[in-house]
Amino acid sequence: MSYERVKQASKTIIGTKQAVKAIRAGQVTELFVALDADNWVTDPVVILAKEVGVPVSLVESKKELGKACGIHVGAAVVAIAAS
Repeated sequence: MSYERVKQASKTIIGTKQAVKAIRAGQVTELFVALDADNWVTDPVVILAKEVGVPVSLVESKKELGKACGIHVGAAVVAIAAS
């Protein structure tokens, strides 16, 4: 399951703005996007990830994605950084 990959990642980048910066810097190996997040929030980072060839995985819930990162709020976008 995708949430497990997020939990096991050594370095995660939480949030759209931070994920975009990390993708542009070439630091991201995989991107996770919550399906219940607003498209206007997630579309820019998904488009950028696809342009540069970063795999995008869709997950059901912002709340569960946030929990997998160890935070107490939802996360629309989480990137796994190369370690």
